[in-house]
Amino acid sequence: MLDKKVSALLNDQINKELYSAYLYLDFSIYYEQQGLDGFANWYMVQAQEERDHAMLFLKYLQLCGENASLGAIAQPDKKLDALMAPLKFGLEHEQYVTSLINDIYAAAYEVKDFRTMQFLDWFVKEQLEEEKNAEDMIKKMELFGNDSKGLYSLDAEYAARVYTAPSLVL
Repeated sequence: MLDKKVSALLNDQINKELYSAYLYLDFSIYYEQQGLDGFANWYMVQAQEERDHAMLFLKYLQLCGENASLGAIAQPDKKLDALMAPLKFGLEHEQYVTSLINDIYAAAYEVKDFRTMQFLDWFVKEQLEEEKNAEDMIKKMELFGNDSKGLYSLDAEYAARVYTAPSLVL
């Protein structure tokens, strides 16, 4: 049986991951409206990843004999008024998610819940990758985004991204 605080944090993370999917779907829609299909694709794939992260938290709670309760998903409130805006908001959001994962890990560590800590290890590594990807996208946009040929190349690069389900085994 999970510690009540750990269980509550894990349950709340389901909602946070679904919000992440919703936020990235909003970014995808924005880029689609701007005619940047590659950027739209990149964030659509990102939304799929976040949805699957939520499902991993849900499945983990269920395996631990816990009941999950789903809350309302907040509407994204970021003002997308420039091509760089979603990229910067994306990095900010991933840093926030990292802090949430760290909080759950700390709560599990406090009660010596090694099983949950091991489960979270994958997410700790995943967040490193997520932040790095967001930082790289910002750097590339700063370098090439003001040049139409550079932006076209970035868009083509992001169009090639395909969805791969997480490899975490529960």
